[in-house]
Amino acid sequence: MFLGTFTPKLDDKGRLTLPAKFRDDLAGGLMVTNGQDHSLAVYPRAEFAALARRAAAASRSNEKARAYVRQLAANTDEQVPDAQGRITLSSNHRKYAGLSKECVVIGSVDFVEIWDKEAWENYAAANEESYSQASDESLDGIL
Repeated sequence: MFLGTFTPKLDDKGRLTLPAKFRDDLAGGLMVTNGQDHSLAVYPRAEFAALARRAAAASRSNEKARAYVRQLAANTDEQVPDAQGRITLSSNHRKYAGLSKECVVIGSVDFVEIWDKEAWENYAAANEESYSQASDESLDGIL
C-alpha cells in the first residue's frame, strides 16, 4: 500500500525522486498518467494494466468510456526509476499538473499522486472539513 505525504523537489531536467518508502513497489516499472484534480497518478505496471483492461472492457458505443480510454492511453508514460529512484516527468505531465520545483507526493493506497505543492495545500485545506465530517452515507458505504 502507498501511504504518507512526501515533499521531493523537481530538478531542472524534470526528474523527481520517488520516496524511498515507495521505491521497491515501483522498481520494476511504473506508469505515469494524468490524474484527477490536475495531479499525476503513478501506478505500478501491473496495477495500471488491470485499470486499463477494466476501462477498455467498457462498451465502445459509450461516448464517455471511449473518451476516458483515449485520454488514459494517450496521456500515459512508462518509466523505470533510475539507480537514485528518480523518474523523468514529461513536459506534458508537468504542464498538466502545473508542477513547479516544489512538489508533494502522496500515497493513495493502490497508486501514488504527484501534486504541485501549492495546489496540494489548497486542495487539502478546501477538503479538510468534508473529510472530518464524512459519513458512511455520503461515501456510498465505504466506511
